[in-house]
Amino acid sequence: MASQSVTLHDKSFGIYLPETEILNDIKVVADRINEDYASLNPLFVAVLNGSFMFASDLLKEVSMPCEISFMKVSSYENTTSTGQVTELVGLKENVAGRHLVILEDIVDTGNTVVKLLAMLKERNPASIEIATLLQKPECLKHELSVKYIGREIPNDFVVGYGLDYNGLGRNLRDIYKVL
Repeated sequence: MASQSVTLHDKSFGIYLPETEILNDIKVVADRINEDYASLNPLFVAVLNGSFMFASDLLKEVSMPCEISFMKVSSYENTTSTGQVTELVGLKENVAGRHLVILEDIVDTGNTVVKLLAMLKERNPASIEIATLLQKPECLKHELSVKYIGREIPNDFVVGYGLDYNGLGRNLRDIYKVL
């Protein structure tokens, strides 16, 4: 049984989404992807570090042949977005003519996704879509079409299930919000 609250560094967090709800949201996203990409052999591009749990559980539900690769970018410091996206580890695969699905843990401002889209479009993929576990619509700073959304949430700072607060909390099975 998950703890109802956790303390990470100097902040306390209360349970927000239990793992069972998260996995249900992921199943719904996977079902849509399975339908849309049934014969396309997509390349999933997981954005590290946060999306590793989402990517793992999503791909367990994907039924068609597919591949996965990883990019590491950074845009957060403490509990707020810096507004600057830094690429730390780049994509090595040739994506020209491929159908890409970017996997994000959370889309809030959209800064990271906009930067990734620009970088990937330069490589001439056949298509690019975005799949995110969580989206904060009231935080978006860009016109952004996110095709696959596990769940929309309000502008609360959340941790767990891959999301962190200064490095801590990624290993939590549930998602917690700051108290």
